[in-house]
Amino acid sequence: MVLPEKFVERTMQLLGNDYILLEQALAEESPTSIRFNDKVAPTFQGEHVAWCSSGIYLYKRPLFTADPLFHAGAYYVQEASSMFLQQAIIQYFSNATAVLDLCAAPGGKSTLLAQTLAPGCLLVCNETVRSRAFILAENMSKWGKPNVVVSNNEPKHFSGMNHFFDAIVVDAPCSGEGMFRKDSQAISEWSLQNVAHCVQRQQSIMSDCWQALKPGGYLVYSTCTFNRDENENNIAWLCETYDATCLEIDISDFQDVVHSDYGYRFYPHRIKGEGFFLSIVQKKADNRATQRFKKQNNAVFKPIDSSLLPHRLLNSDDFLYFNTQQNIVAYTKTHKDELFYLQQQLGCMLCGLTMYDLKGKNYLPTAQVALSKSIDKTSCATTDVDYKMAIAYLKHEAINLPDAPLGFLLITYNKVPLGWVKNIGNRCNNMYPQNWRIRMNL
Repeated sequence: MVLPEKFVERTMQLLGNDYILLEQALAEESPTSIRFNDKVAPTFQGEHVAWCSSGIYLYKRPLFTADPLFHAGAYYVQEASSMFLQQAIIQYFSNATAVLDLCAAPGGKSTLLAQTLAPGCLLVCNETVRSRAFILAENMSKWGKPNVVVSNNEPKHFSGMNHFFDAIVVDAPCSGEGMFRKDSQAISEWSLQNVAHCVQRQQSIMSDCWQALKPGGYLVYSTCTFNRDENENNIAWLCETYDATCLEIDISDFQDVVHSDYGYRFYPHRIKGEGFFLSIVQKKADNRATQRFKKQNNAVFKPIDSSLLPHRLLNSDDFLYFNTQQNIVAYTKTHKDELFYLQQQLGCMLCGLTMYDLKGKNYLPTAQVALSKSIDKTSCATTDVDYKMAIAYLKHEAINLPDAPLGFLLITYNKVPLGWVKNIGNRCNNMYPQNWRIRMNL
């Protein structure tokens, strides 16, 4: 690995005698780590990630694409250092009612937020790049939390959402110095000019979303880079510009995490993970703050009686059900007004729980409801399949279930839902989303 000369020079100034240890670590193989979803029992053995209750390091990297439970959202493959976000959540805003993950794709931090925040919290996951937003929507659907919105918006589109969020997470686009051993392209693209460009973009992103953060709320800022310009200097700028306060996270149990003047640093020569920086700041409280948003009705959404639907949700009375003329959606009662508001403010790709797509008079159950933690499996005809058939299903191939009931069947593997088929007797119509299918030759 040949590192850029200016990167070496700047990082030697930052680390001093420790630089040689970092360079040696960058030549080593990256560890593999995952987080388990609480909707299924853990399926792997490994070493616990100290700062994340559901994270483990695997002893060896498997072929995740070949595991049906990976596609079922039973776990998420996530770099271990970035799991430190859980500590910021637990120590400061675990009881938040509305949280924004502003730069969310592919979904590592969003799934961690969904897992750690209170069950009733509304989580908005945004991605600017549309192709990446589709991947984000897929991963959030598989994770199974019902109170989720996935949007495809620029950060500036949130500036008018006055004091809507209790917390905002900005995992900012950066120069990627901390990922050099995993991404050779990050090395070839690195330059001082790119670092300067990243700083401008990062400050713009934080400015764009600041008004959407309620007074007294929290902004978590993170990067996967080492230099101070994109890390501590940005937080110093934010605190000075907006009179915010940088907060401390208790790391007494994580001795190898470095506490700097404006945040927390993860170095691959000190911890088992990649380079990472995280800081949390608090917005100044203001008793004169205006209402977060005005309640709005949605004339297009027609309420419907859940007893008319073919399948049920757990705690069904906690939801309201609407016909959007294209879908049947379920909104939690506590967030109905917020979800209507977000539908009008944002380019929503996912909003609440889409239970059915409407095709004429037919209700076609969605992959999202199949994978939701809220689905009542006792209301579904269910067929558990073996590994070979699970892979065929996930490849969107034709499968036959001659002994199974006719109609819509929930396909499971090891009792974990994968999706739907419609059994018509001589064959099954595979309803797994085409754009989610396994393309690899397994």
